[in-house]
Amino acid sequence: MRSFFLALLALPIALAQPKLEFWPGTQYDPAIPTFQKVLGYGPGERISSHANLMRYMEALAQAAPARMKIFEYARSWEDRKLVYAAIGSEANLRRLDSIKAAMQKAGDPRKNLAGLPAVIWLGYGVHGNEISSPDAALLTAYHLLAARRDKIVDQVLANVLVLIDPIQNPDGRDRFVHNFEQSEGLEPDASPAAAEHNEPWPMGRTNHYHFDMNRDWFAVTQPETRGRIRVLREWQPVVFVDLHEMGAESTYYFAPEAIPFNPHLVPEQKTSLDLFGKNNAKWFDHYGFSYFTREVYDAFYPGYGASWPSYYGSLAMTYENASSRGLLMRRADDTTFHFRDTVQRHFVASISTAEAAAMHREKLLDNFVKYRETAIAEGASESIREYILPRRGDLSAVDKLAQLLSDQGVRIKQATSAFGSYPAGSYVIPLAQPAKRLIRTLLDSDVPMEAKFLEEQERRRKKRLPDEIYDVTGWSLPLLYNVECIAAPSESQGQFEDFKVAPKPAAFAKAPVAYLVPWGSRASAQLLTAALRAGLRVHATDKAFEQNGRTFPAGTLIIKVKENSDTLHDTMVKIQGAAEVVSTATGWVENGVNFGSRYVRVIKRPMVAIAWDRPVSASSAGHARFVLERQFGYPVSVIRTSQFATTDLSKFHVIVLPDGNYTEAFNAPVQKRLKDWVQSGGTLIGIQGAMAFLADPKVALLAVSQENLAKEPKDPKEKEEAAKKPDTEPRVPGKIFPDEASYLKAIQADSELPDAVQGVIARARTDPDHWLTVGLPETVNPLVEGRAVYSPIKLDKGVNAAVFLAADKLLASGYMWAENKRQLAFKPLVVIQNEGRGSVIGFTSDPNYRAFVDGLNVLFLNAVFRGPAHAR
Repeated sequence: MRSFFLALLALPIALAQPKLEFWPGTQYDPAIPTFQKVLGYGPGERISSHANLMRYMEALAQAAPARMKIFEYARSWEDRKLVYAAIGSEANLRRLDSIKAAMQKAGDPRKNLAGLPAVIWLGYGVHGNEISSPDAALLTAYHLLAARRDKIVDQVLANVLVLIDPIQNPDGRDRFVHNFEQSEGLEPDASPAAAEHNEPWPMGRTNHYHFDMNRDWFAVTQPETRGRIRVLREWQPVVFVDLHEMGAESTYYFAPEAIPFNPHLVPEQKTSLDLFGKNNAKWFDHYGFSYFTREVYDAFYPGYGASWPSYYGSLAMTYENASSRGLLMRRADDTTFHFRDTVQRHFVASISTAEAAAMHREKLLDNFVKYRETAIAEGASESIREYILPRRGDLSAVDKLAQLLSDQGVRIKQATSAFGSYPAGSYVIPLAQPAKRLIRTLLDSDVPMEAKFLEEQERRRKKRLPDEIYDVTGWSLPLLYNVECIAAPSESQGQFEDFKVAPKPAAFAKAPVAYLVPWGSRASAQLLTAALRAGLRVHATDKAFEQNGRTFPAGTLIIKVKENSDTLHDTMVKIQGAAEVVSTATGWVENGVNFGSRYVRVIKRPMVAIAWDRPVSASSAGHARFVLERQFGYPVSVIRTSQFATTDLSKFHVIVLPDGNYTEAFNAPVQKRLKDWVQSGGTLIGIQGAMAFLADPKVALLAVSQENLAKEPKDPKEKEEAAKKPDTEPRVPGKIFPDEASYLKAIQADSELPDAVQGVIARARTDPDHWLTVGLPETVNPLVEGRAVYSPIKLDKGVNAAVFLAADKLLASGYMWAENKRQLAFKPLVVIQNEGRGSVIGFTSDPNYRAFVDGLNVLFLNAVFRGPAHAR
């Protein structure tokens, strides 16, 4: 009976849609199981869950074990498997290890790649709600295994080893599928307004912590990315394709990409795009599929899946498909398309890509070797011969950067003794290596965009046309981590060994009086969170002190022996991590504050809440949660915005409002509850868009204002004429424009916000006298995006704890509009305002952006952990 009703429900779909041949005329081997046999539906008839994707891939591998093998490479945060399948001829499947070994040695002139297949990687579904590509991955694998007497497939299997990653974001995928299935009715609804097409917060694009993993490739913050990087380093595919979706009103995009190209790409990587673009065009023309190239999707930012592989020598590309976001979608012109149509397009593009790789196998392998050989030659001859990361300042940040680069295939040397002005342990990164272009891309303070492209963007802005900058333009890792990085013109002389793992901190003796942890490093912050979770009583000083001839900076943690249990020493050893710990036998100091000073406060274990759900930015909320929970090991409570009206806020010491528009979500009663909570001692932290809410005169929790674009003052005569003109006058005095400049000035808006900035690294100066900035260097480097500029807070209202530098010194990396640069100068990055017994802290830029602005970690953690300590 149940099967009868299921068949009845499926009947309207079957009647409405004739059977689609995905590659017409192909005969398939019946020994290879079909979708229908394994999953109970045909390709594109349902949106496959992660479980069904795995189920079908495993069924294919079991049916053709000599031509397909599956390898698990990672687990998601929600413990779902990430796998890739290797598909090729039986001969190639038998020598997988030798193919992998040969690719790892490519670039060594002694290694001959003749006879090797071209290894290609097809990656599907990095955005969980871009739904067609994972089902196309299954169809691609089936076609390569089951197509009989097919010349294209035979050519591919003989010349190419195809690696298929069927679902790069399983958590986001299942979030979408779950919401879609909950919203389904009697039959698929093509209306774009239908619930099945519109996901609830946070939608399925991102992973568990709401990271866009197509921006995470060089930051490598997520386990899914970490696993992919490791596997790609093992195989080093010569072609990498990342298959996506875009809006329903679009067609299909494939390479060549739009400008700007990253300047560290080589000419062969640009010209070879045509080999694949033309082959895709051949098949899309054959089937009557519309497409476009060279628009929108660029190859500048190195954090895309279609960018990062380029820097070990691959040819990396993005394919974008119009999305049905369900089974049926109606466009604005009243035409309707089916999910199966989108699956077919990605499937055809996948087979076309494999065919092009087979046709150009030798050229691809030769280009790959040439890329790596020329990288070595350039590194040995260009003006920068090596980068030096001195191991001083925040050692844990320097060590993390070295490890991050090493994990991406960069060869690093570490000094076994001091050399020049650099201490022992410093890292030296020679440029004469295959990863030279990746090194330059990630470590250069700035990677410039093409001048003609920028000229065009300025022209477009003058006409109020949107700019074509796709993503952030500044990403220099040393700047983001706020560590020194020296570009050296010659090879360093000294004693070095290959880097393997960062050195451990020095051991410490059992303390008679206290353990001191100098503040200012990521490691010291990790120790603080571990100490609080272990139940230790921790003090911290707001001012520096000197003891036994050593200066301990403001912020230093003081963990007193007599105020903790007898197991304190064992606990300190266990939680030390990479932090420096100093044992002291006295509370006496030679200079500065004593341990019992009023400037030494107890750091209580705070209960932290993060606003969750609409209208909060899912990425901002997820990144804040990730930084606290996964980078610093401190649990938080996520509270839906609708619960703020009834939740007992007194149970929390800290509330974080991530980026978002809270004005409508938090009505007057909720605003009063928040204000009362702050006045009772709470620490309220607002990030980016939350600043506008806190600064709203009706809310009045931050005495700052968002600024409109600063304009040149009007001519006095114009002001006088405007003042005389009655508001109801239908006509205005006539004007004569003597030149085009006068006309252009006249058509400018009277009041508007600054143009949005896509993402640059700026410089801000910290206030050395405030507890919010203890442990920070004189300047920090936030990532600035958007258009919000806030006025500084008045001295009688609060403190501008960090302020952007002057216009000529503000920009550290990336491209910023000149007027934004002028207006942002001397405006606040962070403000703090006392309110009753508590405080309100506002960040105009997100300190947790993509979890790669490590240089702001201490600033954010100061707000979270020192704010409650300073409640009055």
